[in-house]
Amino acid sequence: MTFSLDEETVRLLRRVSEQKRKAQSLVVREAIAEYGAREDRLPDEERERRLTVIRELTAQPPTRAGGEVDRELRDLRRTRRSGWARPSD
Repeated sequence: MTFSLDEETVRLLRRVSEQKRKAQSLVVREAIAEYGAREDRLPDEERERRLTVIRELTAQPPTRAGGEVDRELRDLRRTRRSGWARPSD
């Protein structure tokens, strides 16, 4: 692949490459990987919307008693260990 870079970008690439003692191609690969990782993040608005939903859900009173939830979790753990066979109630 071939790319054209402006002189300012070339100077910056060379400077970073020298400072980090890394090949210029490695600096470019790392920069692209970092940029890609940032792009995979949720936009701030969506992250805030999801946090709002979680806050609203956690603020609601529980719909079942703690003991009932504990029993269900215990049953799930037991069935997982036995290959997901349903318990015979």
